[in-house]
Amino acid sequence: MQRTDRRISPIFIGLLILAAASGWALWIGFGSIGFDAFLFVLAVWVISLCLHEFGHAAVAYRYGDHSVEERGYLTLDPLRYTHPFLSIVLPLIFVLLGGIGLPGGAVFINRAALRSRFAHTAVAAAGPLMNIVVALLLAVALLFRDDSHTDFWSVVTFLLFLQISGAVLNLLPVPGLDGFGIIEPYLSRGALIAASKIAPFGLLILFVLLWNTPVGRAFFTLVFWLMQLVSAPIELMTAGYDLFRFWMP
Repeated sequence: MQRTDRRISPIFIGLLILAAASGWALWIGFGSIGFDAFLFVLAVWVISLCLHEFGHAAVAYRYGDHSVEERGYLTLDPLRYTHPFLSIVLPLIFVLLGGIGLPGGAVFINRAALRSRFAHTAVAAAGPLMNIVVALLLAVALLFRDDSHTDFWSVVTFLLFLQISGAVLNLLPVPGLDGFGIIEPYLSRGALIAASKIAPFGLLILFVLLWNTPVGRAFFTLVFWLMQLVSAPIELMTAGYDLFRFWMP
C-alpha cells in the first residue's frame, strides 16, 4: 500500500504565517490593535487545536493505528479531522462567547488496533498534553515581557489562560472528554454502559455546570491558581481578553 503524504498542510503553514504577522503587527502597534489581537488569538488557538488533534493521532499511530496516516491526521490539516465542527468551530465559539479554552476531540481512532489499555490512555492524554506544552511555551515567553509592549503581552497572557483552561477542562473525567478517555480502559462494563448514555450530552452538561455555579467557580479558581503559579498576572489576562473582543463597547 502506498504511504500517505505526511508533509505539513499548507493550511497549517498559513496559520503559522497569520499568527506571526498578526503578532508582529500587535508588537509594533500597526493598524487596529483590537483586530490584530483578534487575529493573533484565533490563529494561535486554531494552531493549538491542530496540535491537540495531531497529538492524539501521532500517539495512536505509535501504538498501532496506522489508519490515522491514511486519513491525513498527521499533516496538521484542520480540514482532515473527522468532525471539523467539534474540533475547530465549537471550540472557537466557546472562545468567542466566554473566553473558555475547549479543545476538540473529534479525531477518529481505530481502538481495535491499539495494543493495550495503556495505549488507549496514552492516546487520550496526548491531546491535553499538547495544550500543556503550548501553555509552558507561552509561560516561558512571558518571563521576557517588558513594559513597552503591554498589548502584546496581555494577549499572550490571555492565550496562556486559554491553554490552561483547555487542558484542565479536557482532563475532567466527563464522558466525551479526554479525561474520561484516560480512565475508560480501566472501568467496569457497567460503568461504561452508564457513561455511554451521558457522553452525547457531556459537553452540554459541562457548559451548564461552568455557568455561574460552585463547580464553575472551583474550575476558574484552579485555572487562576495555575496561572499565578507560572507568574502570569490575572489583570494582564483580562486586558488581553478585552483586546481580543475588540467589537465590544
